[in-house]
Amino acid sequence: MQLTAEDAEFRGHIRDWLETNLAGEFADLRGLGGPGREHEHFEQRLAWNRHLAAAGWTCVGWPEEYGGRGATLAQQVIFHEEYARSGAPARVGHMGEELLGPTLIAFGTPAQRDRFLPPIAAVRELWCQGYSEPGAGSDLASVSTSAVLDGDHWVITGQKVWTSLATVADWCFVLARTEPGSRRSRGLSYLLVPMKQPGITVRPIRQLTGTAEFNEVFFDGARTPRDMVVGDAGDGWRVAMATLAIERGVSTLGQQVGYRRELDALIDVARRTGAAADPLLRDKLARAWIGLQVMREQVLSMLDQQDAGAQAQASVVKLLWSRWHRDAGELAMHVLGPASMVTEGPPYELDEWQRLYLFSRADTIYGGSQEIQLGIIAERALGLPRQERS
Repeated sequence: MQLTAEDAEFRGHIRDWLETNLAGEFADLRGLGGPGREHEHFEQRLAWNRHLAAAGWTCVGWPEEYGGRGATLAQQVIFHEEYARSGAPARVGHMGEELLGPTLIAFGTPAQRDRFLPPIAAVRELWCQGYSEPGAGSDLASVSTSAVLDGDHWVITGQKVWTSLATVADWCFVLARTEPGSRRSRGLSYLLVPMKQPGITVRPIRQLTGTAEFNEVFFDGARTPRDMVVGDAGDGWRVAMATLAIERGVSTLGQQVGYRRELDALIDVARRTGAAADPLLRDKLARAWIGLQVMREQVLSMLDQQDAGAQAQASVVKLLWSRWHRDAGELAMHVLGPASMVTEGPPYELDEWQRLYLFSRADTIYGGSQEIQLGIIAERALGLPRQERS
């Protein structure tokens, strides 16, 4: 990726802004939030996100006509890298800003864009993703949640699971079966559904870390207007796959900067405790550093692709970062040794390394499980026979 003088100016601008604004009431938010830690100071992080929005630092990659900055791909990479390097807190509007917004720009009607894009950009409405189900996790084509027309409304019945941040979301983009008797990817629709209504029950799922940012969502006759379909009714699979491609895009570079900060901190612990004197641990730490460089090159290569191989490349990237982060959690336990098994007394909260170890077990499942990603790579990159699916 070739950077220009304009890109360098952009980097300096966002770096200076973050340094100036991560102060005062926001100074204590550095490093808070993110997977496994979404419970941390949520309201204060929401206020920070709205502060970002007021300064024009949300939706940087959106076209200016839709409320974004119209940033180039290189500038989007720079933004995510500098945001992560600054230690700024994890953003609470990710689902709307990074997933639904670009999907609406690509597939939504003018009325849908006018209705939803401004409050997403201003962080006034929060979103969650209604894809996975108890019997259809990463194999989304097996979803059974149904939606039928009743006059001018869709009536939705079914269950979603692993729905991140459903407890705070105002809206959910839901993949539902709208053609009775249809199978697999046919007959699905991509619906926009308000969360604050009768007929929707959200039940948090307690995780290994003791937190509960994942949820079950039950739809029991929930309703949404007829025009809340993105794309054509029955064509939801194409729209849903586009959203997933966006999810594995440029923001993963910022994620990797966060991983680098975790690795640097772990190396400091290893040096301080003497664990770095162990040649096996030194080798594992070095391999972790190399893994980060490989990930970065893979993401840049993926972003440069516009052909059919891009989805297989996205699956490679998903496998790389999820396995790397899981292994980093295990490596942290080896570095800490027996101390990793102990929590300090009441209220016996986990430290950052114990939380990393426990929560990173989920990395290889959410966003597409390892098994599904391997199947995509086998079929679309290697040309192997398609897996049999019921």
